[in-house]
Amino acid sequence: MARCAIAVVAALLVLLGGGGNAAARIRVEYSGMVIRRPSSSIPSFREAPAFRNGEECAGGGGRVDVAMTLDANYLRGTMAGVLSILQHTACPESVSFHFLAAGMDADLAAAVRATFPYLDLRVYRFDPSRVRGRISRSIRHALDQPLNYARIYLADTLPPDVRRVIYLDSDVVVVDDIRALASVDLGGHVVGAPEYCHANFTNYFTDAFWSDPELNGTFAGRRPCYFNTGVMVMDVGKWRAGGYTRRVERWMEVQKQTRIYHLGSLPPFLLVLAGDIQAVDHRWNQHGLGGDNVKGRCRGLHPGPISLLHWSGKGKPWIRLDARRPCAVDYLWAPYDLFRPSSPVLEE
Repeated sequence: MARCAIAVVAALLVLLGGGGNAAARIRVEYSGMVIRRPSSSIPSFREAPAFRNGEECAGGGGRVDVAMTLDANYLRGTMAGVLSILQHTACPESVSFHFLAAGMDADLAAAVRATFPYLDLRVYRFDPSRVRGRISRSIRHALDQPLNYARIYLADTLPPDVRRVIYLDSDVVVVDDIRALASVDLGGHVVGAPEYCHANFTNYFTDAFWSDPELNGTFAGRRPCYFNTGVMVMDVGKWRAGGYTRRVERWMEVQKQTRIYHLGSLPPFLLVLAGDIQAVDHRWNQHGLGGDNVKGRCRGLHPGPISLLHWSGKGKPWIRLDARRPCAVDYLWAPYDLFRPSSPVLEE
């Protein structure tokens, strides 16, 4: 399973992003209703090939539940992420996708169905009003969107038969078998994620927070470390039983009264869970490939093996590629891009 970063990069550069029949499905089934073909306002995508289970998946291979958000601005990234998961797992038919959308947008659901007609998926409406009054302005507008906070409400949204879920942001590609991440031992913790204890944890909170013993006392008895909430394995039952949604919400309410952090949905997660998660191998989140949250400068890969690439930060690979100003790492995302431009692109 282990491989060096150079070998992974070399392999990724020759991967094809999937082809197959480009004809879009005119009718797709969605929540018992027939919905229309995606409108012209939704990007057009090539149909992905059908991915089938290997021989080792006899009996279903054990279902893996993956949750992502569904948003028109990030739809291209979502499509690439889904394709990468299916392409690299031995049991693609055993992966179920759960999409949280800010509205029951038939066009977005139709686009996913048309691109992945064999996909096992469900779409859930996330009510933005649940968080709109709790969101405080952050350093980047995209971080303030209600759908960015939907991960807090996963356990409240998913059906009872989902006991463990992998939450992924829409700017990732998975280059390993997702089953390995799904099967990590959580050691009794509610969340598992790669943990980065070398990061300066104090930077995630304001001086007002660190100067107030009542506030920073929340970390008493814990060794808090940074972790990125764009890649998490969650024990859904433990989250519900422990009332974690409400715990996170309380810190968002504190933020409305006293500014204790500058980012969006990450800090309240850290306040509740930092120092109390199951650390997962760093290979499962090569994060920061989008650069910093302000200028989005290019960044390279971290040393070590890679199972998941994450363009967290301001810069997104599809935007930089379209602008013909890509970073080197963006070429590792490109093979999974199913976007079909409406007009031919002429190369110099």
